[in-house]
Amino acid sequence: MDPRAPAEQAAPRRVLVIRRDNIGDLVCTLPLLHVLRLAWPEAWIGALVTRYNAEVLAGHPDVNAVLTYQKGKHRAPGEGLAGLLFERARQLWRLRRAGLDLVILPAEGSQPSAQRMARLAGAQRIVRQDDVLAPAGTLHEVERVLRLLPALGLTGVGAPAAHIVPRPERVAVLRARLALGQHRVLGLHISARKPSQRWPAEHFAALVRRLHGADPALRFVLFWAPGAADNKLHPGDDDKAAAILAACAGLPLVPCPTDTLADLIAGLSLVDRLLCSDGGHMHLAAALGKPMVCLFGKSDAARWAPWGVPHRLLQPASLDVSDLTVNDVSQALENLAAGD
Repeated sequence: MDPRAPAEQAAPRRVLVIRRDNIGDLVCTLPLLHVLRLAWPEAWIGALVTRYNAEVLAGHPDVNAVLTYQKGKHRAPGEGLAGLLFERARQLWRLRRAGLDLVILPAEGSQPSAQRMARLAGAQRIVRQDDVLAPAGTLHEVERVLRLLPALGLTGVGAPAAHIVPRPERVAVLRARLALGQHRVLGLHISARKPSQRWPAEHFAALVRRLHGADPALRFVLFWAPGAADNKLHPGDDDKAAAILAACAGLPLVPCPTDTLADLIAGLSLVDRLLCSDGGHMHLAAALGKPMVCLFGKSDAARWAPWGVPHRLLQPASLDVSDLTVNDVSQALENLAAGD
């Protein structure tokens, strides 16, 4: 890949990419950041993202700075809205004083808040997804984001894989705690935001028993979002995880609840393959280069499939993953291993 800009077009000195949405959306923007870094190696490239998603870019070689803000609806208990707005305004003022040549808004839609931020930051030029023609057919989110490149004067560009960098200290801690040794490891992530993407606990347990019977040397790591299922802000799967662990007592299944995004990334980096539903964790695993079987319910598989890694995608006609059988998933894992 050799991104090139016309000789007469000067490379921007300071570039800001604003991506305000979910983990998967930000991961699907990483290939764009990589292309920008290759095309403009001397430029300062910053990313403005939500506080929760910032860990995706921790230590990332393609960005010079990660700037964060907190959406008002996601503020922590005791965190005042006025304080959040003041900090956001101060950050935008600092960007304005630094002088931005270019702000890029990769997400689709009108994005009034992101556009307002770009204007307040004093961008000389703003390039939005809405500035390019809509795709004629279905495109992956990575491909949708990269449609911005011609508007930036960049040509001759492929579509690179996404890449994230786990924190070495968190990897070391989890490696010691999980004690996986030199065994092959299958990760099982059981959480999903949408009800249609939740595979039942009894299916996970039956799958572990089946796979262990076929290969006693295989080890398993159980990932989930910790907390209670009725938590309105951050629902968790403690009860589901407990049920799976109880049903698999005596089997080599290690629990790994991930309270932080840093621990989730570090934990996923330690597995060889992953079984999960569509969600942010799926995109993180893809950016770590992990082959996977992914379960899709009411989600656009063509747009949100794992990018750049071997995978098998299962989506039943009912668009409810609970209709997928243990045999369906077991066969997909076998096919994945045979195809690697």
